[in-house]
Amino acid sequence: MYVDSAAMSLIREPKSFDVIVTANLFGDILSDQAAMLTGSLGMLPSASLAAGPKGLYEPVHGSAPDIAGRDIANPLATILSAAMLLRFSCARPDLAGRVETAVRRVLADGLRTADIREPGKTVVGTRQMGDAVVAALGR
Repeated sequence: MYVDSAAMSLIREPKSFDVIVTANLFGDILSDQAAMLTGSLGMLPSASLAAGPKGLYEPVHGSAPDIAGRDIANPLATILSAAMLLRFSCARPDLAGRVETAVRRVLADGLRTADIREPGKTVVGTRQMGDAVVAALGR
């Protein structure tokens, strides 16, 4: 499949994709596009996997140096990238599931960072969102 065809298919039927295996540049294009389907680059984890347990895990948006230290970044993609690490490199789907459930709980509780704000939801900073996920792990 070519990048233009994959991009069109991703927009047309995003639920038909679970994993896309591709070269780095092709993956960068599609992952940014997929992130915007969720409403923000701050919501999607990413992994570049090798054969076996090796992998590089990071949020789709990378390190976002332009907003570093300002308490405005959405930490959920980073946290979900750690869940992917637990699942794929550490062979701990149980722990990955706990992290993913904690993120879902925090979102269900109505917390949002500025990039995903919604009417009636509570907008929080990076630290408060991260702390909320940690607290949700204990629930």
